[in-house]
Amino acid sequence: MPTDNRYTGIPSDKINKYDDEFHFSPSTFETIDYAMFDYINDTLAMSCRTNKGWKKAPVVFVASERSFQMKNNKEYRDDEGMIILPVITIERSSIVKDLNTRGAFYGNQFPIETQPEKGGAITIARRIKQDKTSNFANADANRRYNDKIGPQFVRKSTKKVVYEYISIPAIVYVDITYSITLRTEYQQQMNDLIQPFITRPGTINSFMIERDGHRYETFVQGDYSLNNNIADMTTEERRFETKVDLKVLGYLVGEGDNQETPLFSIRENAVQVSIPREHVVWGDPISVSGDGITNRQNTAVDGKYRE
Repeated sequence: MPTDNRYTGIPSDKINKYDDEFHFSPSTFETIDYAMFDYINDTLAMSCRTNKGWKKAPVVFVASERSFQMKNNKEYRDDEGMIILPVITIERSSIVKDLNTRGAFYGNQFPIETQPEKGGAITIARRIKQDKTSNFANADANRRYNDKIGPQFVRKSTKKVVYEYISIPAIVYVDITYSITLRTEYQQQMNDLIQPFITRPGTINSFMIERDGHRYETFVQGDYSLNNNIADMTTEERRFETKVDLKVLGYLVGEGDNQETPLFSIRENAVQVSIPREHVVWGDPISVSGDGITNRQNTAVDGKYRE
């Protein structure tokens, strides 16, 4: 199997042409993470009242190391290294591969057996290969007019149509849960931040998130966990904390960077099967001048045409 994962069945001199016409971004864990971050940070874009006025609450994905976060995002912390409130954090808390989760492609998807080095299991697009289809049409037209030049731009319907089939790897569905934690110093700030989670989806608890052309259905879990310390009368800093769980019905395409086959592949169908027959074996006389009736040059004595 070739190690060049860019091989898709496209000639090297035409690869840039196909890249401009067709672009497919596989769906990975990172794609779903970005989709969730974009929804919280850009779509909701929640703000609240602070001592500096009406200000947007920063959104932090808690996947990075704390040391990197302190050095790369200094505006999120004070001089003592404490996180500045209010803040919204996102954490991917669980991944479940549930076979009962029915997606558009339910069941196992077997890889395409022809040229397995190209990969692919699901055909997502098809288009006519015009140059090769016209070659077959021209050949049929020339035969119709006894290998002479026939009328131009005159075509009849033909079944010899060459298609290009674009296929991608199998799709696997997963249930991913994200824990969204809202941290504020005051009750009014918490009220400003928590309300969009309840009212934005409307009377239902689902919405769509998007990234790189992929769309994932997301469900807001009904339980909003409160973890406040206002009842504790100690010297600890007062903190309001609310946790919201979002369940994403995501899907994964391919194996990421470990995939040996290309991200997508292009194949063409066969429209004609020709089995040539040797005249020497079968003892057919070769007629170079035709049968004397027509101008067909490769007609045998029985009047039948030979390739």
